[in-house]
Amino acid sequence: MKDYIFPYNITPLEDTLFDANPDEDLHLMLDTLGGDGETALRLIRQTQSRCRKLTVIVPDQAKSAGTLLALGAHHVYMGPTSDLGPIDPQLRLPDNSIVAARAIIDAVEEAERRIQENPATYPLHASLLESVTALIVQQARDELDRTDDLLRAALACPSTRSNADIENLFGRLHEPLVKTKSHGAVISAKEAQDFGIPVEEADSASPRWQAVWRLWTKYVALNATRVYEGQTASYIVP
Repeated sequence: MKDYIFPYNITPLEDTLFDANPDEDLHLMLDTLGGDGETALRLIRQTQSRCRKLTVIVPDQAKSAGTLLALGAHHVYMGPTSDLGPIDPQLRLPDNSIVAARAIIDAVEEAERRIQENPATYPLHASLLESVTALIVQQARDELDRTDDLLRAALACPSTRSNADIENLFGRLHEPLVKTKSHGAVISAKEAQDFGIPVEEADSASPRWQAVWRLWTKYVALNATRVYEGQTASYIVP
């Protein structure tokens, strides 16, 4: 799956999973810059219901809501090019741009501070933030307030984790994934392992990683913006 994470993901992903055997393991290749955390939880539950154990393969990036999805898997497979990132919900603005919730709030608060210091700059800041309404700002705050709950819910998805395991992981992940200020922060396979995420770090010379990389580069060569592909269903948008 290659796409932003929003509610429209559910149907094409379900279409690729319709013939999955729930008694077998499932491997989901994931590339995403993030999106909606609530949808990430739905995707975790959707994929978990169609397999025995879920492994998320990250050839490039699984940021924000993508990291949340990976945390809900039994295993994560990452190589030297892979990275996860902070869980910072993203919103789609009226102009169809996608922006991190924290960035929206920071921009509005910075504009308010500058206007207080120099009221004459109001027209400038109003024009810069013309697509950001009060409702969008409130939605961004609401999304951030839900981040702790979303992290716990994702960690609880694998049935193999006890309540103690969940709380231990939550404590170790909260600072690097929730409290960090940079949406673009990079978390490598080794760092993810150190945090306690069940990551298998690939040997870049291994046949398994090379097979993953060959498949991934085919999607890159197609310049695909959205990819959902299973054994018998394929949905690729250039």
